[in-house]
Amino acid sequence: VLRCLEAIRKFSPRTRFLQCSSSEMFGNMPPPQNELTTLKSCSPYASAKIFGYHTTINYREAYNLFASNAIAFNMESPRRGHTFVTKKITTAAARISLGLQDKLFLGNLEAKRDWQHAKDACRAMIMILDHDKPDDFAISSGESHSIQEFVELVFSKLNLDWKKYVEIDERLFRPTEVPHLCGDSSKLRSTFDWKPNYSFHQLIDEMIKYDLKLAEQEFYLNEMEKSRP
Repeated sequence: VLRCLEAIRKFSPRTRFLQCSSSEMFGNMPPPQNELTTLKSCSPYASAKIFGYHTTINYREAYNLFASNAIAFNMESPRRGHTFVTKKITTAAARISLGLQDKLFLGNLEAKRDWQHAKDACRAMIMILDHDKPDDFAISSGESHSIQEFVELVFSKLNLDWKKYVEIDERLFRPTEVPHLCGDSSKLRSTFDWKPNYSFHQLIDEMIKYDLKLAEQEFYLNEMEKSRP
């Protein structure tokens, strides 16, 4: 972030810069969290994001650059990486439904997050960049759900009893947990008349559909392999 901003300052001061900040910066501060909430790091990732956040503000104020922060709460979609818990859950449930997987190992099921569709968040980011002045905005659905709620909903949509397949692995617990994130995006909504187009259920349906298709392809390939002489 610092190097990007310094390059803009030196060589392209009219460039518009958006720092994609993270709700992880709030750590264990109680919800709802917004632009005025105290930042409290609970991980090296959050610490780096806090540095980027404050550096963006510093360059905006010191050098009059168009430098804004988008404090994005969890952004999900079918393209989510497999290391993230939401994708891990939808992928496993789809594979379990076709007999390709037996168990899903998870950590803390009580942690709550504000999950939103990446398309909604990115639409907001474009609005922030197109705004007449640089500023900082929280982007969130305004709803929070526990990981257990996410699991229950995904498995139920595939007619599966999650308790038969999900096991807790204490090695997956964070040493310093972020218990509850739920964003207050009222500043964004009032400034741009923005609101999410996707509900929590619609987001999950889209992710399941995508991962089920991949699991079906894997299943048919396995069956073809078995049928070979």
